[in-house]
Amino acid sequence: MCAIVYACGECMININVADFGKNLDDTLERTIQHNEPVNVSTKDGNVVIISESDYNGLLETLTICSCKGMKEKVVEGLNTPLNRCMPESEIEW
Repeated sequence: MCAIVYACGECMININVADFGKNLDDTLERTIQHNEPVNVSTKDGNVVIISESDYNGLLETLTICSCKGMKEKVVEGLNTPLNRCMPESEIEW
């Protein structure tokens, strides 16, 4: 049995472990291509599978939020008008 649940505007595939095994390739491909997390239910509990890109994004977010003052700098940057930003061509990498 497979169901798609919408929570907070996001889509998550819910599937039991037997059906997950039968549809492994298709389910993983869908997770990779469409960044749809999968909740696999078993008799002992559930496991959530996410794409590598989503996983890396979560780690990056945690890293940024754990650096003192970094979250505030990101918010400040988001609130800075474009006309106050340095042109990309002037940035030395």
